[in-house]
Amino acid sequence: MNLPRFVRALLAPALLSATAHAADFAPAIIYDMGGKFDKSFNQSASDGTAKFKQDTGIEVREFEVTNAAQREQAMTRFAQRGSQIIVAIGFSQASAVEAAAKKFPHVKFAIIDATVNLPNVQSINFRENESSFLCGMAAALASKTGKVGFVGGMDIPLIRKFARGYADGAKFVNPSVEVYQNMTGTTAAAWNDPTKGSELAKSQIGRGADVIFHASGNTGSGVMQAAKDAGKLSIGCDSNQNYIHPGSVLTSAVKRVDVAVYKTIMDAKNGTWKGGPIVLGLADQGVDYSLDEFNRKLITPAMEAKLNQAKADIISGKLKVAEYKTP
Repeated sequence: MNLPRFVRALLAPALLSATAHAADFAPAIIYDMGGKFDKSFNQSASDGTAKFKQDTGIEVREFEVTNAAQREQAMTRFAQRGSQIIVAIGFSQASAVEAAAKKFPHVKFAIIDATVNLPNVQSINFRENESSFLCGMAAALASKTGKVGFVGGMDIPLIRKFARGYADGAKFVNPSVEVYQNMTGTTAAAWNDPTKGSELAKSQIGRGADVIFHASGNTGSGVMQAAKDAGKLSIGCDSNQNYIHPGSVLTSAVKRVDVAVYKTIMDAKNGTWKGGPIVLGLADQGVDYSLDEFNRKLITPAMEAKLNQAKADIISGKLKVAEYKTP
């Protein structure tokens, strides 16, 4: 409908103001070790920024960390360039977020998988033990040997949380199941070592494991490839990785980092953002196990029924999933 010229004249300043406001909004994201295209944790975050750009037309400034010193430097640079919200991916960025948030109290910060207790920081964590429990159930239900494996990335409480949930889920189905566990390393390099991941998976397969779950970033590509090559099953992590080796990936422990990143940036744009802690679990659709065309033939209707019943019981509180407790 054509508006009268005087109406258009009255509306023009408001329209220009709204356009300028959108153009001025400049969110930023800092990916951690493993890189933006790790097909796992960082890439899920990248998917969230891509959806934000698709929905709003607004670019998200990006930086991929290659050494620890770059974290705070990148945050400082983004803040000085006018970014209203800076999202940090990964627990290892906590100290950098704390330092930068104190330097720039009027800038909003969000961190995934860590807690920083400052009013201008939103700390987003997940109940990974819940999705890992379901994946452990799936592994035990699918296993023919009664032996399953777990390969973690960096040996930290967060990854022990994955391991604990996985082992408990497997034993919930089969109390006598054997669960082999290995961590890739104790430094950030553990997230990006497919060769080591392959070696650990082959070792577990040699001991009889026929399903192996990884929580190791890009290291997991080696785990999944080794399982496929040996005719065994793997379980993906963070992103839905079923598509990587269709018919070989039993399921994936999905962590909706993409949704968390999208929401925190969108809330900042819309003026509804709030600092403080957020914890997302099955009840919040923040974690889950994945079922799609790539693994449909591996998850039988009987298995799916058991997994969905357990999922419902966890959400209702009937089934309690234990947390990993640091020694």
